[in-house]
Amino acid sequence: MDVARRTLLQAAIGTPVAASAIAAGTADADELSARQTDPGSPRFTLAVLPDTQYLLDEGGSDPEPVRETLRYLDRRRSEANIVFMAHLGDVTEHGTSQEMQAADKVFATIDRALPYSVLAGNHDVRGDDQRSDTPYLRTFGPSRFTRMPTYGGSSPDGYNSFHIFSAAGRRWLLLALDWRLSAKGVQWAQQVIDTHRDLPVILTTHELVWAGDDGAAHLSEYGQTLWDNLIRRNDQIFLTLNGHFWPPGRTTLTNDHGNAVHLHITNYQDRYYGGAGMLRLYSFDLARNVIDVETFSPWLLAQRDPAQLAAENLELTGPADRFSVEIDFRQRFARFAPPVLPPPRPARAVLVRDTVAYWRFDKEGFPVADGPVAVGAVARDLSGNGNDLRMERLNNSTPDVLTWSADHDERQPAHASLRFDGGQSPDRGAVLRTSATAPLNSAKFESGYTIETFIKLPGPFAGQHAFMGILSWEGRSGDAGKHSGWSPDEPTCSLNVSGERFLQFVVYPVTVDADPTSWSHALPAGRWTHIAVVNDGHHTVMYVDGSKIARNAAEESRGITTLGRPFALGGTQFALKYGQGFYGWLGDTRIVARALRPDQFLTGRR
Repeated sequence: MDVARRTLLQAAIGTPVAASAIAAGTADADELSARQTDPGSPRFTLAVLPDTQYLLDEGGSDPEPVRETLRYLDRRRSEANIVFMAHLGDVTEHGTSQEMQAADKVFATIDRALPYSVLAGNHDVRGDDQRSDTPYLRTFGPSRFTRMPTYGGSSPDGYNSFHIFSAAGRRWLLLALDWRLSAKGVQWAQQVIDTHRDLPVILTTHELVWAGDDGAAHLSEYGQTLWDNLIRRNDQIFLTLNGHFWPPGRTTLTNDHGNAVHLHITNYQDRYYGGAGMLRLYSFDLARNVIDVETFSPWLLAQRDPAQLAAENLELTGPADRFSVEIDFRQRFARFAPPVLPPPRPARAVLVRDTVAYWRFDKEGFPVADGPVAVGAVARDLSGNGNDLRMERLNNSTPDVLTWSADHDERQPAHASLRFDGGQSPDRGAVLRTSATAPLNSAKFESGYTIETFIKLPGPFAGQHAFMGILSWEGRSGDAGKHSGWSPDEPTCSLNVSGERFLQFVVYPVTVDADPTSWSHALPAGRWTHIAVVNDGHHTVMYVDGSKIARNAAEESRGITTLGRPFALGGTQFALKYGQGFYGWLGDTRIVARALRPDQFLTGRR
């Protein structure tokens, strides 16, 4: 590991299921613990601690690496938004009272700092979960967890438990299952899942999959039984974590509902210093739809001048230990937890002060009908300012060049859009234009403006389509006496998409012969994008999905040079001459005669 990364890491350095369940968690959550994490952030971390048996061995061992790992989690909890820690079993080597007493003292490090679960491994207990009392149960049974805010309950035998934690704006269920689940244990686990049918489930246990040196994991004989009897039939289970075997590895299996289940084994007891308290962090990022996984030893990282073996083991970066898992969480959880979409917002809710024009394509503003949009169809200007748009087909395009669609951005006020099928060979397109007398045609906006719209580009896109217009004022820049631009045919103001999916906003200001231009990054295909162009009377800034882009024009930009020509939505003759008609979906569009803040955009407050 390079010195810079090592330095960075060093610096970093519910409800009961049934009446038969044992002691459900109490409601008096630790207030200090709750303040240390952000349950609304789309990013959070699940910490995983595998087999610690060689460090809690009464025959001779050193528990300090485990204690330092737990201290590390406490220190980093707020910074990394660590919401929970799961131990994967084999806490101790022999499961004796003496070893469990040592483990009790070590885990007391985080008893009031971080919610966690512990499950029994084959070195902690013998037989299945119907065994009687053990030193393990007296140490890590229900009584240990009842004050934790995440604790949901335990099976009647006390060897299985579940926790519910809040993160990324939702609740998650974690099952901590004994290393040998009996038929009663399976029945209990199923009851927990059935009682929480809308929660995604992370299943932790001691034995499930094993891996070879290639990192490919396979179900063990017992793991196959657990898969068949519990995991595969429950779509809520999307991730399983186990220890017991080494080396580490992972696999993905398909459950009975056709969805992926990620099965991971992590165990480092075979490595230097009994694993040195090796920690695995699962960093969930629901904004990026990914889980980033890293593995390291906080105890070894804390050593200022590590010896050779310590230096070789302080962080593991091979493909089995440092990797990312891509999951479209919303899609993966849709079957049991369908997203609750916001209802449509009426036009009156978004007609802010100084709204000049507002168009939408639901029944409030457009003649909704399945199939092609008729020539002459009118999109009413719901601002009441008389800037209605009328549909035209360009270059004798066929009727399917513009159709109505129920597809929409969920943040959009109206739950509808128009689907444009512009293209080349032959040149085709459709456009919605204002009338020759619409006030918008001559508006100058010298005090500022905000232009917003929603678009969705179909995929695949790149390489198949040319430069195309989204909206524009159709007057020629050459006719306005503007000669600094790319072509005298260029509109005096337009929002466009390049063939590489880059947004371009170009405007010819009222006061100067210039064409200040803003360029975005390449837009993703296959998903909706909100675009806002904001001018404060001096400079223009483009926002994409509420985020300011980098390539905004530095030149002074006051107003828009308009020549009384129509405003067009969805494509222009200029785009057809030098590119093509718009190809994709187009939703709500609003123009306001002042600069708006991002929290005032059509997407609503965030």
